[in-house]
Amino acid sequence: MRILVIEDDEAIAELVHLALTDRGHIVTVAPNGLVGLDAVATGQPDLILLDMLMPKLDGWGFATVYRKRPPPHAPVVVMTAAADATRRSEEIRAQGVLPKPFGLDELFAVVDSFDT
Repeated sequence: MRILVIEDDEAIAELVHLALTDRGHIVTVAPNGLVGLDAVATGQPDLILLDMLMPKLDGWGFATVYRKRPPPHAPVVVMTAAADATRRSEEIRAQGVLPKPFGLDELFAVVDSFDT
């Protein structure tokens, strides 16, 4: 599965990248929503793991621009430490939420739920 991880925290992005690559996924990491949009333009991912609070273009901005692009649209899973994680995912019509901090088991469970 092709997974786009949009996350500005380098440690989290690297952990997710290594863990998912080790499981056979093709993972692209973007440090913000602008770079994420460029990544989508060069190749449609099967799943997007999206942080919400980032510089340059945050998760809300990314989701707004991404949803205006012609389909198909990959499922989006919000990754956030916010107490209202579910509300944030609903705001952008995300298909899932992965509350931070998360362990590898939680990460794998979310990704596996979209791996068809």
